[in-house]
Amino acid sequence: MSNNVHDITQQRLGLGPDPSSVDRKADGSPSREYWELPLDEAFLQAFLRDVFQNHWQGLCFGPLIQGAAYELRCPGPPTKVSLFDGYLTVMFERGGHFHLCIGENKGSERFPVSDALRAHRRPSKARIFRGFGADGKPVTWGFEMTNGKDEPMISIFFPNPFINEDDSLSETPQWSRLETWRTISKTWLGRDAEALDSDGKGFRAGASH
Repeated sequence: MSNNVHDITQQRLGLGPDPSSVDRKADGSPSREYWELPLDEAFLQAFLRDVFQNHWQGLCFGPLIQGAAYELRCPGPPTKVSLFDGYLTVMFERGGHFHLCIGENKGSERFPVSDALRAHRRPSKARIFRGFGADGKPVTWGFEMTNGKDEPMISIFFPNPFINEDDSLSETPQWSRLETWRTISKTWLGRDAEALDSDGKGFRAGASH
């Protein structure tokens, strides 16, 4: 991660510990909090590189769209994270990989990308989130990004104290699994750890993922 990129964008866009926006339930209690991130290529490259290189263990990721939900696990640390023509590629051993457009995808001289398609592919929204359960306490933490037409590109769920590695519900919360959330939110948002994150009863209190 480039501290210079991080510091400059924090100063320019005013990133900080307070949520940018909050979705609320009918009773006025929060359902989700969002922290909007910069959309420039350098920032997103640094952020996603940090997430996948330094916090790959326990991540659950993939696009969530109407009719399909991909919740994948990293088979190990990435063997390579690269950027070419606006696309970030995260490569794992045995060739498994994925691509995300995080910048200006120009194409080649022979096959240029139209302005409309460039705008479609580029992110229009990138944000860290925290979701709340039926008891009004946090139950999910992560990141999501959408393209220029607000279509889902990727959702990343950070390790969850209420969910085991095999995706079963934990009998007792594993609070150590909040470490990824706390480290990422401290690094990128300047947020200190909150007692609120370890106050809830999780999905057994009637929350939904």
